[in-house]
Amino acid sequence: MDPPQAGWRDLVRNDPGQRLWQHAAELPSPRWFDLAARRETRAWTQGARGEETVAAELWRIARPGAWRYVHSVPVGARGSDIDHVLVGPGGVFTLNTKAHPGARIWIGANTFMVNGHKQPYLRNSRHEAARASRLLTAATGSTIKARSVIVLVDPSSITIRTPPPDVAITTRRGLHRWAAALPPVLSDQEVETIFNQVRRSSTWT
Repeated sequence: MDPPQAGWRDLVRNDPGQRLWQHAAELPSPRWFDLAARRETRAWTQGARGEETVAAELWRIARPGAWRYVHSVPVGARGSDIDHVLVGPGGVFTLNTKAHPGARIWIGANTFMVNGHKQPYLRNSRHEAARASRLLTAATGSTIKARSVIVLVDPSSITIRTPPPDVAITTRRGLHRWAAALPPVLSDQEVETIFNQVRRSSTWT
């Protein structure tokens, strides 16, 4: 429950893919012959379903009790959001879900390609993590370093030529193993203190 008259909304109520589902619902129903409109609708719904599958993995990670997470975190006043924010013994992470079933993924230190086409995923993920770091530092009064993670949903192949030094790359199926391998950097009390700010909508405005 939100504290009475506290002026913030508890983000643990948010559903995964919330913004994407909303956007897909606002699109006019595509005519059967309008292939471009049908592709657009499919892209939004595919992305939303991808976030839901990642949410299921986050539930598995958090079930033992050490980790916390929220979905669909609205940031600022321009409609931006962070797919998932994860906080636990291994640190603070912004997760960017990318659903490209059957796609060929190629990754360099500063290049991300899907089926041979460059995508701005690394740049966007770095921006999300930097913004989250600033906002959480301001909210907690302590220096918080959020790290970015790109979670790929069901690609056919992943080639990592040069691992990005500041963006973790994993798959939906590998997310639990990735989290379990992280060295502990936060105490239980630190996790609770940080998550108490992560969950507040006022932190992100």
